[in-house]
Amino acid sequence: MAVSRVQFSETTMLATVRSATLSGIVGHPVQVEVHVASGLPGFTIVGLPDASCREARDRVRAAILSSDLTWPMRRITVNLAPGDVPKVGAGLDLPMAVGILVASEQIDAQSVQGLGMVGELGLDGSVRPVPGAFPLVDSVEAPVVVIATADARVASIVGSDRVRPVTDLKQVADVLAGRRCWPDPPPVDCSGDQPSQPDLADVKGQRAAKWALEVVAAGGHHMLLVGPPGAGKTMLARRLPGLLPDLTHQESIDATRIHSAAGCRLPDSGLIRRPPFRAPHHSASMAALVGGGSGRSRPGEVSLASNGVLFLDEVGEFAPSVLDALRQPLEEGVVRVARSGGSVEHPARLLLVAAMNPCPCGEGGSAACRCPASARARYSRRVSGPLLDRLDVMVQIGRPDPAALLGRGAEESSADVAKRVAFVRALAVERGAATNAELTEAQLEVHAPLSDEARTTIRDALVSGRLSGRGLRRVRCVARTIRDLDDAGTEIRECDVAAALSLRARPVMGGDHD
Repeated sequence: MAVSRVQFSETTMLATVRSATLSGIVGHPVQVEVHVASGLPGFTIVGLPDASCREARDRVRAAILSSDLTWPMRRITVNLAPGDVPKVGAGLDLPMAVGILVASEQIDAQSVQGLGMVGELGLDGSVRPVPGAFPLVDSVEAPVVVIATADARVASIVGSDRVRPVTDLKQVADVLAGRRCWPDPPPVDCSGDQPSQPDLADVKGQRAAKWALEVVAAGGHHMLLVGPPGAGKTMLARRLPGLLPDLTHQESIDATRIHSAAGCRLPDSGLIRRPPFRAPHHSASMAALVGGGSGRSRPGEVSLASNGVLFLDEVGEFAPSVLDALRQPLEEGVVRVARSGGSVEHPARLLLVAAMNPCPCGEGGSAACRCPASARARYSRRVSGPLLDRLDVMVQIGRPDPAALLGRGAEESSADVAKRVAFVRALAVERGAATNAELTEAQLEVHAPLSDEARTTIRDALVSGRLSGRGLRRVRCVARTIRDLDDAGTEIRECDVAAALSLRARPVMGGDHD
């Protein structure tokens, strides 16, 4: 049990309050030790605080005075233990303030036994939410944690009986003094938890592209869409999350932890239940995409899209070095960010969908293309071969037929496709993998044996150089998904392999004209 203690003498008083700090998406327990001694008035914070944490001395002092409490005119030293763990953010403001009140005998030490605290203080004494409330509360080594009311819903995921929401420092002092009771947590409003998803029926025509999208959703395969502006690439990508099943409980916990650590807006209930969809701008830096940055290591877009979809629109406009940074996360499902101050590991189990034009002007392959051959070649090289080798499905689409755009015939809805997707994903779980794309070589030998004709087709692709060693496993995984969508038979047929190889064929970029 966490214990706050106070020691008295004529010149020295000491108090300790439990809290936590954030490293990546993981919380680390922290003991906030407050030492109040005689001497020239001052306030010093030690224990590897970052800039926002060092600035707490001004916030804490103003918050205590604004709450009609007394600021001790003595020498105050705050130690954030352990001293070898960097402390980031303003979440240690509240435990610092309470520690000062305990050490200066304005709060009884016994009243804070078993309490942990996380929260930023405003100059008026208000307790404000902090990024990463979920992992922070989960890591505090105390049975009860005091947090801001705005963080109550997400923090209650770790256990509503552990959370004590407060609005200001004065309220905390009154409760600890016995003048008030802990307030009830705010009611959970789930009305905004399920935002409407765009429907696949809105996409007119493009039957081949929609079938490829179904294969991608069912098997968890990465995808590249190539086509001119207005062909429907973005429309297709934005409808992919609507084809995916709800997250499992553990996936919801993981996604919520990542989004909480990144400071993203969470659903009203606090728990993310639908696959996330992230679409960063093509000017995103490497740190923004894969995570890291100076100071606190933040999860990047690949981690925020974990268990969901990462959509890279205009992928040809991304910096090549940024795109190549995706190669290891796509292969291993994690991002390892190493810096001089330490290293962190973020999850990156995502479904990547990239879209690009066939050339800079977007009209590649037609007489309207204005790009010289050098510009087309330079544009196509921005997406490297090793990255393309990790994309299982590549679809070249053209502008839809005007008759399809103007027709009144009903297109298949996302709900109908989602049923087939859920069926295939359930089969993958029975085989021991979350999706067919994650099947290992050993699992493929058991659950996706090749017919003699299919084996011959794959051998020819390997001999001709159209298929790499990595691509061999990926083609078998896609063929398994295609067979599951057809009749879920055991043996992989030649037609399944041929379809998987056709989906893997790299699209033509730019055309042959000058």
